[in-house]
Amino acid sequence: MYNFVKSYITGPTYSATRRESGYFRSTTAAMTKTVLLLPLLLLSTIASLAGRVSGTVKNQQGENLPYASVFVKGTTTGTTTNSQGSYFLDLAPGQYTLVCQYVGYAKIEKAITVTNAALTVHFELSVQQTSMKEVVVRANAEDPAYEIIRNAIKKKKEYVSPLDSFTCEAYIKTLVKTRKVPNKVLGQKIKEEDKKEMGVDSVGKGIIHLSESLTKIAFKKPNKIKLEVLSGRESGSSGYGFNFPTFINFYNDNVNVLTSQLNPRGFVSPIADAAFSFYAYKYLGSFWEDGKEINQIQVISRRNYEPLFNGTINITEGDWRIHSLELLLTKKSQLEILDTMRIKQIHVPVSPNVWQTKDQVVYFTFNIMGFDAVGNFLNVYNKYEVTPTFNKKYFNNVVIKYDTAVNKRSKHYWDSIRPVQLELEEVKDYKVKDSLREYRRDSVWTKAYTDSMRRKQGKVTFMKVFYNGFTRRNYKADRPMSFTWKPLIQGIQYNTVEGLALNAEATLQRSFPKTRQQISLTPHVRYGFSNQHLNAWATLQYWKRSFTWEEDGGTTSRSVWSLAGGKRVSQFNQDNPITPLMNSVYTLFVRRNYMKIYENYFGKLTFNKRFDSDLRITADLLYEDRIPIDNTTDFSIFKDKDKVFTPNYPYEQLDEQFTKHQALIASIGVQFQPGQRYIQYPNNKFPIGSKYPTFAVSYKKGIDNLLGSDVDFDKWTFSVWDNMNFKLRGAMSYRLGIGGFINDSKVPIQDYQHFNGNQLIFASKYLNSFQLAPYYANSTTASFYAVGHLEHHFNGFLTNKIPLFKRLNWHLVGGGNAFFVNKNNNYVEVFGGLENIFKLIRVDVVASYLNGNKGQVGLRIGLGGLLGSAIQLPQ
Repeated sequence: MYNFVKSYITGPTYSATRRESGYFRSTTAAMTKTVLLLPLLLLSTIASLAGRVSGTVKNQQGENLPYASVFVKGTTTGTTTNSQGSYFLDLAPGQYTLVCQYVGYAKIEKAITVTNAALTVHFELSVQQTSMKEVVVRANAEDPAYEIIRNAIKKKKEYVSPLDSFTCEAYIKTLVKTRKVPNKVLGQKIKEEDKKEMGVDSVGKGIIHLSESLTKIAFKKPNKIKLEVLSGRESGSSGYGFNFPTFINFYNDNVNVLTSQLNPRGFVSPIADAAFSFYAYKYLGSFWEDGKEINQIQVISRRNYEPLFNGTINITEGDWRIHSLELLLTKKSQLEILDTMRIKQIHVPVSPNVWQTKDQVVYFTFNIMGFDAVGNFLNVYNKYEVTPTFNKKYFNNVVIKYDTAVNKRSKHYWDSIRPVQLELEEVKDYKVKDSLREYRRDSVWTKAYTDSMRRKQGKVTFMKVFYNGFTRRNYKADRPMSFTWKPLIQGIQYNTVEGLALNAEATLQRSFPKTRQQISLTPHVRYGFSNQHLNAWATLQYWKRSFTWEEDGGTTSRSVWSLAGGKRVSQFNQDNPITPLMNSVYTLFVRRNYMKIYENYFGKLTFNKRFDSDLRITADLLYEDRIPIDNTTDFSIFKDKDKVFTPNYPYEQLDEQFTKHQALIASIGVQFQPGQRYIQYPNNKFPIGSKYPTFAVSYKKGIDNLLGSDVDFDKWTFSVWDNMNFKLRGAMSYRLGIGGFINDSKVPIQDYQHFNGNQLIFASKYLNSFQLAPYYANSTTASFYAVGHLEHHFNGFLTNKIPLFKRLNWHLVGGGNAFFVNKNNNYVEVFGGLENIFKLIRVDVVASYLNGNKGQVGLRIGLGGLLGSAIQLPQ
């Protein structure tokens, strides 16, 4: 079951902390109050009939044992101590045997009688005393641990998913605390008021995130899963907290810990099929619990800089299942983002011959850009039901569903269901931050508040206009508006046609909260100082989102209308294969003017629709009056008599500048990814991916003799793309496509099929371009063509076996790009390189072959790795 869950949830990447902020508005206040009060009345009634058992768990030295497991024997009803070793448990009157368990300590049982009065029960645990089995000592004899692990490996397939179906509840608490906060980040000083907003004191210590949630988990073989988030709470926020159980299943060969971002290869389980190739083991002895012998094994990674654990794992004798474990990951385990991670688990029987995880704590530390922090994810699993019944429509494409009142629970509710006692600093954090949030909520739309927020926006200064940009909001709840100015420095460019060109852009946006609609107007102004041409155009957009709540889920859709028009400058290849910034650099410093542009008066109407199934449809109608423009300047900073600027048109295809003409073009495109799965929030649905590829098809029609149009063509494309993770052996991404012209009677150069080339040392967009190909030399109007892009990210595979080099944590990457039109027009390039250089940089060596002949070998530098692959450069 856990293996299947991992394919749905990758961890914090999908945290719903702030997905929604302004929803949960009921049709009437009375109905809302009734719905919220009913469960609280029921909880109050139940609590009044229960007795509270509380106490502490310490070791023999009097030290608190944090996150020890305390539960009723023979059941999964229980709790966990907090970081101070305190616990409480509400039980109905009766007689019970209370069990206290902690990894590395001997389990203790105490018989208790619960009445309506409070009962205090303390536990003092002693270090687990192990005894060594009698063995015959021989020279070079195998450590007994290996035979135990060998048996555990044989049995693990029975334990990966031992139940046909089950349900349980998971209480999840997440805590992150800073030990130090830097004074500056990227040169920007962190103000004291910002530190207070974060929740830290003057020396940088404090809680920056505290949340808890209650989630119901349902599973049915072979692969059906649903998580229902019943309640969620985040300190100082109306968000939902971190709601997804951090499933870590060591019965899987490859263990995914929290999120693939920590290591896309995953980590090798100590009882994986190939574990002996990665680990050494040492038998530490055995102990007895409930008449069962438990073997304690030390797990030792054979090599550093491999995705491996170190620590201890306890295996039961005879049935060879995991009893408990404590395992550690560090930077030497190829752990990314975090510095250390320690995982503790306790497993208990939930039915005859079936054990499941009862408690799990993940401790972590990190130090990023001067932020030194520690934290933990606590999961407590209760109320296992091993023979549940589900209605036919219970399992669907919604795998995570939020209750409509998920973040509307009261303090009384949380005190009644919380299995882990809050610590004093956590109580204080909730009290201070929630009080501040309530104050802001109550005063958020008062005149004093809105006036204060407007003043905080500050004055519009030259630096904001030129360098930083700015946004201004009116802070009105019923008719929110904003004005955003894009900094001028981002719009400065240089080319041989316009010389120095300046672009100005701003966006005025108006929202309609009640109807979930939004409208925006974005004007653009561009002036070329060399050719003295002024171009101005604008885009008007209208968004609408709908959501309908249904008994078994909700349906959602989004639609966008866009109307644009004016006079603009466009590249001949509408995919914009070279950015204005890179073209400016190469024009001024290398004397190469690769970007080819033309002016056009245009009008464009576009419609986009995304359906509940994630089917996406795009349709547009474009009119262009295309005007040729030529070079007007020969200036460059560095002169080279052997380098001459080329004409401002695709000279590889045209002998002279194109003739002015008009074009009316209609197009439609459809994109679909089968098997899409969703997170359903109270007022929204969010797609989280599928195991299947994405498919796209498009058709474009050049319409002749209408509105003066001079084009006549029909063009089609079909493409498919996907990402596949092979865990230890890396990840592969591909994009394949075919297409062609059914009719090519009148096809101007702007409407050719262009293959996105690149003649810069800086890499162009991976999986969508050809790193050494020219920009227009292979453009075509052929009836058929095919393209393919493939790259494999080794993610440390192979390089982690090279001494010294493996410490750098740089990763191999390799692949190829190709297109085929005919035997006289085809291209192949292969590349190999390194990525994750400083977590940011990727460097490739590329070799190309044009029409079957060896072309050139070049170097390409781009973004790649943990941080680099997440950065989107502006076009």
